[in-house]
Amino acid sequence: MKKDSRKFRLYLLNKTARSLLALANLHKICNERLKSKYDIQVVDLQQSPQLATRDQIVSIPTLVRIYPKSEKKVIGDLSDTGRVGAFELGPEA
Repeated sequence: MKKDSRKFRLYLLNKTARSLLALANLHKICNERLKSKYDIQVVDLQQSPQLATRDQIVSIPTLVRIYPKSEKKVIGDLSDTGRVGAFELGPEA
């Protein structure tokens, strides 16, 4: 991970249309705001269902900012860029 990068974890279920849309929207937003200073970890809860309980995920898709440390989560397909911007994605948020 590059210095000053953001790290995100996106929880989704299999490759549903809504999950794929969330991933595509996240990549688009990060490319626009963070250029190459981001890392996305995708967690498929169908493959690792125990992580939903461990990480307190109640709905999917859910985006969590891992670094810098954050308690904030965004639920949904991330098409509402206003909500995502409020999530403090990058320097312009």
